[in-house]
Amino acid sequence: MSKKRTFEYIRHTVTMPEKINIPKHFKGLNDLEVTESREQFGSNTQTQKPKYHWWIALLELFKEPMLLLLISVAIIYFILDQNSEAWFMLIAVIAVSGISFYQDNRSRKALEALEALNEPLTTVLRNGAIKQIPTSEIVVKDLVIVEEGNLINADGEILHSNDFSVNESSLTGEAYSVFKSEKTEDRKIFSGTLVASGLAVFKVTEIGTETVLGKLGASLINIREEATPLQEQIERFVKKMAYIGIAVFILVWAVYFWKTRDILHSLLKGLTLAMSILPEEIPVAFTTFMALGSWRLMQEGIIVKKTRTVETLGSATVICTDKTGTLTENKMSLQAVYALANNKLTQEGDWNDSEIQKVITMAMWASEPVPFDPMEKTLHQVYEKITQSDDRTSFQMFHEYPLDGKPPMMTHLFQNNHGERIIAAKGAPEALLASSTLNEAQRQQVLLVSDELAAQGFRLLGVGFSDFKGMDFPKTQQEFTFHFVGLIAFYDPPKENISHVIRQFYDAGIKVKVVTGDNNITTRAIAKKAGIPEADAFINGADLMQLNESELITTIHNTTLLTRMFPEAKLTIVNALKKDHQVVAMVGDGVNDGPALKASHIGIAMGKKGTEIAKSAADIILIDDDLSKMITAVAAGRRIYANIKKAVQYIVSIHIPIILTVSLPLFLGWQYPDIFTPVHVIFLELVMGPMCSIVYENEPIEKNSMQLPPRAMGTTFLSFKEMSISILQGLAITIGILFMYQYSAHLYENEQITRTMVFTTLVFANSILSLTNRSFLYSIFTTLKYKNNMIYTLNVITLSMLALILYLPPVASFFKVVPLSVSQLGYCIVTSGISVLWIELLKWRRRKRILK
Repeated sequence: MSKKRTFEYIRHTVTMPEKINIPKHFKGLNDLEVTESREQFGSNTQTQKPKYHWWIALLELFKEPMLLLLISVAIIYFILDQNSEAWFMLIAVIAVSGISFYQDNRSRKALEALEALNEPLTTVLRNGAIKQIPTSEIVVKDLVIVEEGNLINADGEILHSNDFSVNESSLTGEAYSVFKSEKTEDRKIFSGTLVASGLAVFKVTEIGTETVLGKLGASLINIREEATPLQEQIERFVKKMAYIGIAVFILVWAVYFWKTRDILHSLLKGLTLAMSILPEEIPVAFTTFMALGSWRLMQEGIIVKKTRTVETLGSATVICTDKTGTLTENKMSLQAVYALANNKLTQEGDWNDSEIQKVITMAMWASEPVPFDPMEKTLHQVYEKITQSDDRTSFQMFHEYPLDGKPPMMTHLFQNNHGERIIAAKGAPEALLASSTLNEAQRQQVLLVSDELAAQGFRLLGVGFSDFKGMDFPKTQQEFTFHFVGLIAFYDPPKENISHVIRQFYDAGIKVKVVTGDNNITTRAIAKKAGIPEADAFINGADLMQLNESELITTIHNTTLLTRMFPEAKLTIVNALKKDHQVVAMVGDGVNDGPALKASHIGIAMGKKGTEIAKSAADIILIDDDLSKMITAVAAGRRIYANIKKAVQYIVSIHIPIILTVSLPLFLGWQYPDIFTPVHVIFLELVMGPMCSIVYENEPIEKNSMQLPPRAMGTTFLSFKEMSISILQGLAITIGILFMYQYSAHLYENEQITRTMVFTTLVFANSILSLTNRSFLYSIFTTLKYKNNMIYTLNVITLSMLALILYLPPVASFFKVVPLSVSQLGYCIVTSGISVLWIELLKWRRRKRILK
């Protein structure tokens, strides 16, 4: 999905209400009134951190240790009257600042794009028309329309409602929903609360920081978000390196001063080494990888609400997915109807029987008057075709019981001007049967037909009506006595690509659990068509809740189909898997999925059919409701994590020879202790920074990544084995560099030639290392085929700059180097190649072991 299309999704393709029954005299504000209100009361934005300014960002850069070191070196050079070196250091300050500013800007823009996509939309009345606007554009006196599943985004007073209840637990801690209307004493509703049922139109009274939530948010805005395990590991690593750098700086400064009694040159030597030790590229790389990873996913149609989620994606071990609309197409066609009155079962569109038509008609009355669910839309469409007289305009719904119960059902009450009443219910057949007047023989007959239809993969609903009189309605719909009239069966076929998607999950070591409110027979039929293995084992929600902790974990691991699940059961499944150290991805789209989505490591909501509360609770939104996008997301998570490791291993490996080349000649008393100056070190730093944070971020996923098991969440970022390989690489390059040092020093007995050959060898080794470390499994000949033009571009630039340093006299003089002959260049290339390419032997042995 292109970036443009992604933004169009947010702004235009969010499902608009087809029809909302509200009083006709409600017109809302006109454009002029909106402008006046915004000028008087401001915008609907919560307290935010200070606005971004580029000059503040630049000033922040000067808190970075590397820039402070460069400035210190420049000052010393000016004092020593070495002005060309001083100006070079100042140019280096600009270059390093520019690279950091560029990376920060890329990351910030990616995050701003994500924030814009994550802004919720609100339905309002303006100029007499219903429209959806970004929440930040709500103004005081707006008329806002909210329905079941919506988050309320401003404080206000109810003007009109229909069976409206709101969950205010986010403000009060009270878990139960509160019924409110324009007729109740308490007509106030508040931003941040959730519509539990019905519909309301309210007039906005407070927005932004003036809302109750806004006043609470002001005190929370500066609370720092907890660091992720990966962030903590990287921070610890960088701090350790910084402490080592300080210690070595003091040691080198002391030793050099003791030998020379020259304080300024001693400081230069110490600062040179400090620059070579400080791994300032790593934190920048981490931020860049996460932000740009989220941005890339956004372009694929996957909105990541927090960049920290990217870190978790590659670790997912279990995905709990619902059935309807995720495994299936969410296209509910009416396939069969069973009428109990004449014991007739009709399939494939033959709805001419009068009793069959009664079942369809009652099911339509049990649906929402303005349907948004695919099944209810279908029922209204079929009703239009079979009815002789459309009574929908004659009857008004005056009371309803929303979908609830275990298993669930829903009941709607209608009445016309003559006082005639319809009380219709539909839901899980077991739910209707439990409240029905049927005898045992009739129940068994219904269950027999139900099992027969469910085995074909149909989704079943029982239908009934009540002849309850009076207005003292029972507290719950289950207390009605219903006359069971029949069954309706819908078929929602599996998505075409779903079996391939499921196979990819299992290939990646991710187990799939189907968590659904449907019955086990229907779920089993769909699961088998979707290619889900072990689709015979199931457990229902009520039975699951009776298990103790050990039984629960064992049962969940051994069971693929988790049917007749209700919110508490879904949450129990997620928490049990988390306790068993699984990394859980939870797919949900309904209001009742909110707790499980929030509790899971990776909450996944659907962009089209997902409710607002599901999207709010989730970490990821799949714009096209396509589960295959989760394969893309998991692959991205694994790619990013692997590339961060490669970048850090590259930095560790190349820093070691720089550190040792600067320090060992001094400590060992070799004839050229100043072989590298700050000028040489900063040139290498300018090469390494972009290689780490720009080039490796752009590396493609390795071809075996999605065939490997997920990494454990608690694993160390760089294991002892991985760190050992990096250290060995660094030591091998150091050996090559020091060999070249001794070889050229003895052969030519000239400091400039020695410096030139050592410096050239290290630059060549850096380029070869950047290519070799693209994979620690596949050979360099394989990775050269990977599509990443940046790595070749940067290496060409690096080698071109080396050529200028060696063969352009003014530059060579500045770097204190001399031109090399072809044979001398050959020695440098061969030495650097041997010191780096030995790792290919280890890769070969590893391939033989792993890729058998």
